[in-house]
Amino acid sequence: MTIYSSAARVGEIKIIVTGGGTGGHTYPALTTIRTIRERLSRAGTEPEILWVGVSHGLEAKISVQNNVPFKAITTGKLRRHINVKDQLRNVADAFRIPFGVLQAIAAVAKAKPDVVISTGGYVCVPVGVAAWLLRRPLVMHEQTLAVGLANRILSRFATRILLSHESSIEHLPEKARSKAVVTGNPIRPEVFMGQRERAIAGYGLDPRLPLVYVTGGAQGALQVNKLIAEVLPDLLSRAQVLHQCGDYSYEMMRERHASLPPHLQQRYTVFPYIHDELPDVLAAADVVVARSGAGTVAELNALGKASVYIPLIPTQGDEQRRTARHLADVGAARMLAAEDATPDRLREELIALLDDPAYRHRISESARTHGRPDAAVAVADEVLAAAR
Repeated sequence: MTIYSSAARVGEIKIIVTGGGTGGHTYPALTTIRTIRERLSRAGTEPEILWVGVSHGLEAKISVQNNVPFKAITTGKLRRHINVKDQLRNVADAFRIPFGVLQAIAAVAKAKPDVVISTGGYVCVPVGVAAWLLRRPLVMHEQTLAVGLANRILSRFATRILLSHESSIEHLPEKARSKAVVTGNPIRPEVFMGQRERAIAGYGLDPRLPLVYVTGGAQGALQVNKLIAEVLPDLLSRAQVLHQCGDYSYEMMRERHASLPPHLQQRYTVFPYIHDELPDVLAAADVVVARSGAGTVAELNALGKASVYIPLIPTQGDEQRRTARHLADVGAARMLAAEDATPDRLREELIALLDDPAYRHRISESARTHGRPDAAVAVADEVLAAAR
């Protein structure tokens, strides 16, 4: 029996989605919603979806933009730092958590979902507990290599645990491991639709030169930008660079562009942010310099990109460094972190990749073996199977 025929027979499926706070939790949830909607539309049905999150989280904005009904609840966050300010905030949030659980129970009881899908973030805990109390299937997805605190709590209540990495299983409580399956991290389908020729035409690139794409994420990254500024002359002597630097560093990088010799200026293009053209840029890129957030790594691995990762440190659980280190250890990326994140080391890594196409190809192919381009479909399958 296929999921399509099952969906057609049972009629409308009710789903609660919870997760957010940051893009790393929000966008996998959105991609899962889109994939479920697309798959069920082929069976002639439309899921009834409610997104439960916090009013100040990214999920509140994204749900409205994508026509997903949204329910805000109040909840708290457990901070594991030791400074006085965070400890005081923990005390305040301790009073919000029980209220959030009651709100979540009310939301789940009213919606009567066939399944609850959780993609991480502290808002997931009260919703996951509510699903367990009301005997609703709970499917939990983890994006990072090291399982986050919220998901370690929920793993005890989950019906199914979806992981992005094989090695994440060891981070789960032992009794929860039998419920785990590795699906990968859902990737928006437009990432795979890029065309190299469009990027070359749109940005005036030279098709004969390798392209290095540099990004610090949507907001840019000052550390990455400063490192690139130092090594530009050596890079531009052998490649062209397309740089998403963020608003904060844009003027600084424009000044750096103006300081370059005229024959190198035409090889360096800088923008605060690259929008819908990103899939084309990724299709054209031979080498990528980036942070190692879960979403970025999932996309670059799936596309088979030779990447140099500069992890953001610290992050919760040191997840970016863990992810980059894991890929570097298996030859699927290069990594610069802590004392290694210097202009000399970045220059060395990039020149090695640019001057040796065979080496670059080996890194690219190894990255591809760690990618899961079908992750969104795999996650949707698990959610729909739990709903049955």
